[in-house]
Amino acid sequence: MTQKSIPAPKPLSDWFRRNVAKLVVAPTFGLIIFFVYGFIAWTGYVSFTKSKMLPTYSFEGFYQYIRLWKMTPWNVAMENLLVFGSLFIVIAIVLGCLLAIALDQKVRAEGALRTVYLYPMAISFIITGTAWKWILNPGLGIQKLVQSWGWESFSFDWLINSEMAVYTLVIAAVWQSSGFVMALFLAALRGVDSEIIKAAYLDGASLSRIYLVIILPTLRPVFLSCFFILTHMAVKSFDLVVALTGGGPGYSTIMPANFMYEMTFRRNQIGLGAASAMMMLATVMAIVIPYLYSELREKKNG
Repeated sequence: MTQKSIPAPKPLSDWFRRNVAKLVVAPTFGLIIFFVYGFIAWTGYVSFTKSKMLPTYSFEGFYQYIRLWKMTPWNVAMENLLVFGSLFIVIAIVLGCLLAIALDQKVRAEGALRTVYLYPMAISFIITGTAWKWILNPGLGIQKLVQSWGWESFSFDWLINSEMAVYTLVIAAVWQSSGFVMALFLAALRGVDSEIIKAAYLDGASLSRIYLVIILPTLRPVFLSCFFILTHMAVKSFDLVVALTGGGPGYSTIMPANFMYEMTFRRNQIGLGAASAMMMLATVMAIVIPYLYSELREKKNG
């Protein structure tokens, strides 16, 4: 009866070789968990306290949320977010898609045009807001220019009109972001099989019908990507508001991010600011979670 040989223990170097990738990623992963998700959890807890200048940790329930929704500036901020976000997302996607389709026709100087359309995305919202503040200023910009041409009755005072000022944010945001949307759509259009387009031409389909019926429906992932990116940009809009309108006239163009900053860092209401931050997070989650659920369900059923 032969005695079975005991396998020699694997050296530590083999274990290290197998797990080196995990070891390299682990510190970064740990920092992300702590500084992102850890502070989200901390903010969520602080929103249930009566913290003011310094955080306190006595649980007070939904006191700050009830107080938040009774404040007129917060309700105005949410209404502004709805108006600004809806117009910004729809116009940027439509305009970016149309620009991509135009460039997809192999026009002359395509590279230069693509650079011109995409350039605004390379600058910050602070610069965008400052530039458009000059352009839309009734005493310096479009109104002054047109009146100098002889049209004395022309008026374009949206920037100082509390009813129209929020639309100036839409103008500036669309100008900056539509080129980025165009780049995404143009990359997707260049990936469409040319044989499909040729077959549609042979069947007598017009160019507009080819795009509307054949090509654009295949770009659903690009539409969704643009929607979520622009939604994220709309919800966290802060610097554009500060540079362009300052939240005014009054607080007519204030956004949730500006309200959160005002409450947290200027009025020393940490608990209220944390509650507004959690409501912003809930707004994003209300859009992202149904999408992720539908995608996972489609993959499971597919």
